[in-house]
Amino acid sequence: MQKQLIECVPNISEGRDIEKINTIANIVETVEGVKLLDIDPGAATNRTVITFVGEPKNVIEAAFLLIKKAAELIDMSKHSGEHPRFGATDVCPLVPISGISLEETAVYAKLLGERVGKELEIPVYLYENAAQEEKRKNLANCRSGEYEGLKEKLANPEWKPDFGPATFNKNVAKTGATAISARDFLIAYNVNLNTTSTRRANAVAFDIRENGRAKTENGKPNGKKVLDKNGEVVRVPGKLKAVKGIGWYIDEYGIAQISYNLTNISITSMHVAFDETVKAATERGLRVTGSELIGLIPLQAMLDAADFYLKKQERSLGIAESEKIKIAVKSLGLDDLKPFNPNEKIIEYVMKNDSKRLIDFTLTDFADETAGESMAPGGGSIAAYVGSLGVSLGTMVANLSAHKSGWDDKWEYFSEWAQKGQNYKNRLLFLVDEDTNSFNKIIDGFRMPKSTSEEKEIRAKAIQDATKYATEIPFEVMQTAYNSMEVMQEMLQNGLQSSLSDSGVGILCARAAVVGAYFNVRINAKDIKDRAFAENILQKAKEVYDKTIALEQEVMTLMDSKI
Repeated sequence: MQKQLIECVPNISEGRDIEKINTIANIVETVEGVKLLDIDPGAATNRTVITFVGEPKNVIEAAFLLIKKAAELIDMSKHSGEHPRFGATDVCPLVPISGISLEETAVYAKLLGERVGKELEIPVYLYENAAQEEKRKNLANCRSGEYEGLKEKLANPEWKPDFGPATFNKNVAKTGATAISARDFLIAYNVNLNTTSTRRANAVAFDIRENGRAKTENGKPNGKKVLDKNGEVVRVPGKLKAVKGIGWYIDEYGIAQISYNLTNISITSMHVAFDETVKAATERGLRVTGSELIGLIPLQAMLDAADFYLKKQERSLGIAESEKIKIAVKSLGLDDLKPFNPNEKIIEYVMKNDSKRLIDFTLTDFADETAGESMAPGGGSIAAYVGSLGVSLGTMVANLSAHKSGWDDKWEYFSEWAQKGQNYKNRLLFLVDEDTNSFNKIIDGFRMPKSTSEEKEIRAKAIQDATKYATEIPFEVMQTAYNSMEVMQEMLQNGLQSSLSDSGVGILCARAAVVGAYFNVRINAKDIKDRAFAENILQKAKEVYDKTIALEQEVMTLMDSKI
């Protein structure tokens, strides 16, 4: 299952006192599993944007601690700055990154708001996707009047906070209010042009951004603006929704750029914004030379960009993630101005655990680790790895078939099979480490204290739970390896016939994975005291084993008829 990750981007009303800013920001890393990504202070605005990420419950705890610390160190009655604000922690948006929906993220935003209001006695307004009513969706409405108008706002029944006190007491006079939300991921993204003209860059920006440009009587930029019956300027909308943009000149690079804010990448993605900008720039005699990503980006946005350009090229989408990242970087020109390091720019990569996984070892180191004196990795991990090699061969044949000359009308068919193969491969690679982890859980159980009867009972349960899990993992290896055989079988029948042997070896690897994992299921199941559980999983494992042997024989007969 994909790990759930959310990003939190609190804006605090302090941008000048670096010691105070760091004290507030660094508290988030006292929560296990939370990573502080960025601290961006602004002296003129007297405001700092802090970015951190982690699993939802951990992020909520870290956000609460940050809001608490900001309330302790910032006195809003003495605050001044250029940016609109009404609280020490002015806004605290939560952003879904992976494995979690916006709706689920909104639930966490409400939980955070309730806790802040109750425990810290700070007025909380929920906005955007966490809003309880339509007029509160817009942050500007919630924050109207700012800190100076907060006393009057709190006294208005229509603007009673969603959580926390509705009176401007001594504590609130110091902390102000906080707006908490769930919103889509926002990308700050610049597109590079082969011009130094800000005016021409703006012309392209106006073509693209949702707000477009002011309508003029003669259709020219310097023409008289057209007004509606209310005296408001009529606007000609741009091509893309959820996009803000403006042209500017960057002295550091000696070029003009279009600076975009993509406010909802589920509506307008980075690659669509780039592609449409290329078209608009070309129409105006300009050329896009590349682009620049400000801050971080979710992995899926990069993979979506790669798939977009692979489809344009009629190439298989079933290639490795690392290759897709390279394609996205080159297609978008993200390395045009400076090197683009995925490990520093992709949120999931930044969040990777520093501990080395078995599948990160070199082939030689993996073999040496297996041959060493420790009991892990053992047969289960090796079975999973052999299975991943098998389906990798089937995936290779699918990708080769997608590129075969004369089969241009079949590339999507083979691409779909390659994608299936990649999914099987990724799951089996996960199970390589998970099988070793499950064995280590058993060892951890045996190391638990057993001095008292209560300790013995807890220890026995931990050992049994771990043993069940250590039986379920190799069973999943069996199921996944058996299911993966469909890729090799399909390629034997309809794929590149010069690669028959590759598909055949893939079948043999999958068969070895099933049989090897079956040994592990059987040997672990014998130590399970819950015999109903044990007999059930043994029966299911035997069924997968029998189907695998039968399918292997069927495939070998097919191989013999074709070679």
